[in-house]
Amino acid sequence: MLDELRTSAQREPALTAALKLAWIDVIALDTITEIRCFSDWVRRIGADRRDVGEASVFAAAEIRGGTAVTDDRIATKVGRAYGLEVHGTIWLLADRCRSGRLTEVNAGAIIDALRETQHRLPCTGAEFPSYARKAGLLQIGRPPYIPGPTRPPTWVHD
Repeated sequence: MLDELRTSAQREPALTAALKLAWIDVIALDTITEIRCFSDWVRRIGADRRDVGEASVFAAAEIRGGTAVTDDRIATKVGRAYGLEVHGTIWLLADRCRSGRLTEVNAGAIIDALRETQHRLPCTGAEFPSYARKAGLLQIGRPPYIPGPTRPPTWVHD
């Protein structure tokens, strides 16, 4: 996943800032247990270049008991079918807004930068606050509806 972001950042310099965010953790998958877990996710999701990125995120989330973040609908269905908590970019940005790590304006700027790279998201940056509130993602004190098992939210990378 980190390789995907670096490659995209070469084409779209605005994404370079995402590589420097303090709340993004880079997790190496290099023990035999981690490599086996990664291999299991590759078999489940697929072995295309993009699928390998999702598999690494899913393996790290499973190993660390975290939440995988992807906007790939097929990978999301596979992850949830295997009991993994999986959400998308909008959920992640709303979570960071609720925690005070990100403002709604900054989240909107990230959304617009991603959309400029042809990343498909359900709202523009300007629409983010109303979209996220309507979905129950920005309501402090009331957790949003999250299908699947509940685990501490963490964004993980390979």
